[in-house]
Amino acid sequence: MNTLPKATARRRGGIVSIVLFSLALFCGGMLAVSCGPKAPTTLQVWTYDSFVSEWGPGAQLAKLFEEKTGIKVSFVSKGDGGALLAALVSAGKEAEADLVVGLDNNSMAKALNTGLFTAAELSNKDKLRSDLLIDPSGKLIPYDFGDFAIIWDSESGVRAPTSLEDLTDPYYAKRLIIMDPRSSTPGLGLLAWTQAVYGQEWQDFWGRLKPSVLTMTPGWDTGYGIFTKGEAPLVLSYSTSPAYHKAYEESERYKALVFPEGHAAQIELVGVLASSKRKKDSGKFLDFLISAEAQSLLPETQWMYPANVEAKLPDSFDVVPEGIRTIQAEIADPDKDPEVAAEILTSTAG
Repeated sequence: MNTLPKATARRRGGIVSIVLFSLALFCGGMLAVSCGPKAPTTLQVWTYDSFVSEWGPGAQLAKLFEEKTGIKVSFVSKGDGGALLAALVSAGKEAEADLVVGLDNNSMAKALNTGLFTAAELSNKDKLRSDLLIDPSGKLIPYDFGDFAIIWDSESGVRAPTSLEDLTDPYYAKRLIIMDPRSSTPGLGLLAWTQAVYGQEWQDFWGRLKPSVLTMTPGWDTGYGIFTKGEAPLVLSYSTSPAYHKAYEESERYKALVFPEGHAAQIELVGVLASSKRKKDSGKFLDFLISAEAQSLLPETQWMYPANVEAKLPDSFDVVPEGIRTIQAEIADPDKDPEVAAEILTSTAG
């Protein structure tokens, strides 16, 4: 075995130390990319339009989370809820996101079937309503919920419909705004609602409903905006929507109608992507989102009920109607039925 003289060994040892020190400097500076993958410094959260709107909770949540943890969060809108899922499916494992906020009970099965989500350790999970924990795998976690409802402009001069079937009366021709079930979670929720009430006859109902529909918008934001501009007296939304007008307009003009056949619920979900390079920080944000502190921001930004039982409701929710009966509703064929429903409404004008 050959050995090196001590002086030579010391010189070579010094050279190795210098090289390692230089690499350490480079890895912490401009040349870090050459030293192997490095986790991004900001969590990327894919979500839907209203979550990141000026009145949505995104900015407040990001600020509060950074103050508490030092971790930055960037929200990226992918359109409405249906478009969000489509973007995720399209991107697959290449999705440039750590978490996805805005899937729901009607899109859950399709989202889980992608295999893109992973479970996170959550200290606040036991504070969530147990009936909202609809994913047995624990990969998709509820953060808010509400009932779909038809909102009526009580100052429109148009009488309020009394049921889903009443909406098909010729009196309501071109007086209803709904959302596209292919791109919007409220639109998908209406489909689930009508399937629960009408069963296999749901397509006949959509055919009868068609003359009443003024427009079918891609997302909730657009549809509700058209409604509040007075272009139609009826719009698909949530039973909690009147709370917004009470809080910000001090108005009770817009009413959520309670139908005797019951209403379908929406449970909104959040999940960590398995491809995230910051799973620990992603889990921290998810746990923060379902904490009572963060959940208290949702009623008057999301205009939905918080999932955490310790979160308090604001006074504005006093105008939300009581006595709503929630019915079990799910899409019979999530891949086919939204296309069929949309085709019924967009076929030759009636």
